[in-house]
Parts: sequence; structure tokens; C-alpha cells
Amino acid sequence: MITGELRSQVDKIWEAFWTGGISNPLTVIEQFTFLLFLRRLDEQQLLAEKKANLIGTSLQNPIYTEAHKKFRWHTFKHLDPESLFALFTQPQADSENLTTFEHMKQLGSDVGVFARFMKGATFMIPTPRLLDQVVQMIDKIQMDDRDTKGDLYEYLLSKIATAGTNGQFRTPRHIIKMMVDIMQPTQEDTVCDPACGSAGFLVATGEYVHEKHPDWFNDQTFRTHYNNAMFTGLEFDSTMLRIGAMNLQLHGIENPNLMGRDALSEANAELRDQYSLILANPPFKGSLDYDSVESSLLKTVKTKKTELLFLALILRMLKIGGRCAVIIPDGVLFGSSNAHKQLRETVLSKHKLEAIISMPSGVFKPYAGVSTAIVVFTKTNNGGTDKVWFYDMQADGYSLDDKRSPIAASNIPDIVSRFAQRELEQDRARTEKSFLVPLAEIKANDWDLSINRYKEIVYEEVGYEAPAKIIADIERLDLERGQALKVLKELLG
Repeated sequence: MITGELRSQVDKIWEAFWTGGISNPLTVIEQFTFLLFLRRLDEQQLLAEKKANLIGTSLQNPIYTEAHKKFRWHTFKHLDPESLFALFTQPQADSENLTTFEHMKQLGSDVGVFARFMKGATFMIPTPRLLDQVVQMIDKIQMDDRDTKGDLYEYLLSKIATAGTNGQFRTPRHIIKMMVDIMQPTQEDTVCDPACGSAGFLVATGEYVHEKHPDWFNDQTFRTHYNNAMFTGLEFDSTMLRIGAMNLQLHGIENPNLMGRDALSEANAELRDQYSLILANPPFKGSLDYDSVESSLLKTVKTKKTELLFLALILRMLKIGGRCAVIIPDGVLFGSSNAHKQLRETVLSKHKLEAIISMPSGVFKPYAGVSTAIVVFTKTNNGGTDKVWFYDMQADGYSLDDKRSPIAASNIPDIVSRFAQRELEQDRARTEKSFLVPLAEIKANDWDLSINRYKEIVYEEVGYEAPAKIIADIERLDLERGQALKVLKELLG
């Protein structure tokens, strides 16, 4: 949990960017990230130098050579604002005609996954004063452990207050955590988010492992798997890739497999049967031309709608036995087009649909007011759906208006607990928050998966007097009113 002091420090840096002329939230986060990365690089080399000195050896493969020592954080933070700004914006003749920023862009993946995605990165801090301000404030932040660095970045990302392009917006952290808790990642899982954005699902999976299974890290085989093979993310936006890479690194995931590509394009044709767990909130406000969509996806479902195409993609990417929890718009559950029905029938009859968790429409405010649901299924290729568990979430711990203020009511603990014990839900009535619906009934309803199709609402009986009695009461009240007016007139007369 982020402390009050750390929150205040981040708030001041954010305010400095805004008053300094950078008002786009993603630009603020990206520039903040570049400076965090520079500080982290210098700290890495300082630690390596200390170790080398202790054992009396020379440093092998340094991040900063002697020619580039002026680009190190602990050196340039002491410069006056004009000299500091020149170091970032003007090629330095004594340092291979590089700037601090250009040197950072040339670093290879040996210094972490973030460096892989620096192509096209732009330094956008406009003035010496702002750069000096931000460098000095970042320098004062204590970032000694994984939790602090991770919390700092999560808080920074929570400040994205506007929707991004292509329907991209931030999934609330507590909803991500609920989905991870439901799926209970295992030691052997290979986890993928095909529309990873800032990598929130991958980070939350890593945090789940640290919280629930810290003993796993005692195993060298697992540590290698965790740092190099466990996490995969796809994202076509280069800015979000850099932000996601830094988010993962600051949470201690050193070498995740991040790919800068459009998940639905032909470039992903080879991603088949690879992942055992997929967690995602793919974009669902758009449509694509058939020509731009990978052909095998269209064989699964002939559609231009991104939300349906992403479900087809997930089915292809999962291994047999692989599990998925994905957020979809409610329309996918009851849409009447052939594509909607075809996809629902495929998931229900050819695979094992586990659960539909219906979420209230305010969950994604202020970004969007669309009603959504979480679909949980297992890829089997030979069916397996017997009964589908439905849950009607009505509260998530926050108000459902644009302010999203914390409130006491939350169904999330109940959802996580009941999902893990779905076999005990057999006798629950359709009037309750959760219940089971057999496959045959869903099939008879044209594969409709909307909870309102199956939920029963009990209306409280309200009794009314007979019309004649109500009329008599009105006449009596009218008479009393007339008498009161007569008395009032006499008093005034």
C-alpha cells in the first residue's frame, strides 16, 4: 500500500509536469518513466561496482562506460538546470556525440525489458526548470524495495483519468485482483494478456504469487520460469508497451515476453496452443476490416467486432486445458447476430464454460458506462460444460457514479469464495446472487448467457385499499380542507 508521503511526492511531481506544460496523462507517465529508468540504471551499476570492489575485480559489461559517466543519475542531478537540460537535448562531443536520452535509447535488453521498446521514444520535457524540478523530486523518493517501487508506479498509473485511443482504458485494479484470485495461478502457469496495456493483469499475477506462495521463490527452477517464461503480453501501442515494461520491472519481473504487435493481425498466426492462463480486458469498442484480421480467427467467427475476434484469438492461443478469465461487454452474452450465437455455442459446446459474472455498469466509470461481464472458461476442444455458474455482482466497494468513491458494500470476497466452491451452489435459488444453470436450458434459450434470462426476481406484494374506500377518504380530506379554509377566513375577517 502506498504511504501518505510517497503519494504526496508523486502528486507534487505530477503537478509539476502539468504546470510545466505537459497535460497529457500518458505523456506525463512516459516522461516520468524515462527518468525513473535512468535512476534505476545508475543504481544498478552502483550496486555492481560495490560488489566488484568488495571482491577486488573489475566491473564486467558496465551500463555506463567512462565515456558516458556524465549521463549517470548521481552525476547529472547536481548540475544547474541549464547544464542538465543541455545534457538531455544537445549531443555531447566528449561522449560520442550522444545526449543522455539518446544513450539510454541505445542500451540493449541486457538492462531489462524496458530498453527493448525505446525505439521511437521522444524526450518531451520542454524547459530546464521543469527537468531540474522533476529530477530533484524523483531523487528524494525512497525506492529501496520491490513493494515500494511497484506501489509508486501503480499509483502513478491510477492517475490516468482519460480514455486512451482505440477504446483503451485502465481496468480497475481491484477487478483485476478479483480475476486473478478467482483463477488461482499455479507454479507451472504460462500467463498471457493479448491486450496488455500497462500490464496490470501480469503484475497482479506476480503479486498473487508473492503474496500467496512466497515459498515458490526458494526453487531456482521456478525463479527462472517466473523471470523469463511465465509472463507474456501483446500490445500494439509503443507508449503503453514502455509503460507496461517498466511496470513489470518495478514489480520485480525482470524479463517478461512483451511483443509490440496487433494481437488480431496475421503477425500473430504462430501464437497457437501456447498459454495455460489468459487474463484480459480486450478493447471492445471497434470493428476491423476483414483484410486486417488473421484468417484463422475468421474461421472461428466471421465478424468484424473486436470483442468477438479477441475471444476467438484467446481460444486459439490457449493450450488444451488452458483457462481464461476475460472481460466482455454484455452484448456478447445475448447478441442475436450469427457471429454472436456461433461464438457462444462454440464456447459452451466445444469447451467448458465455467462462469458468467455480471458486473454493474458503473465499474468502468468515468471512462465508460457500458455493462460488462467476466467470462471464465477452460479450453478442451471436446466440450465439458455441464452447468454454468452465474453471479450478479451489485457492488464492488466503490460508488457506481463518476466519482467512484470507496463504500463499504462489496460482493468481491463473496464472488471469490463462491467460485472456489461452485459444487455447493446446486441448491441455490434463482432469486439469489449466484446460482447454476444447466447446459440444456441455455441451449434451449438459443445459447443466451445474459443473467437476466435466468435470474428470478421476487416482487414484494403491495396491498391497496378498495377504490371506493380511497374515494371516500379523498372526499373526507376535501371536506376537512374546506372547513379549515372557512375557519381561516373568519379569523382574518
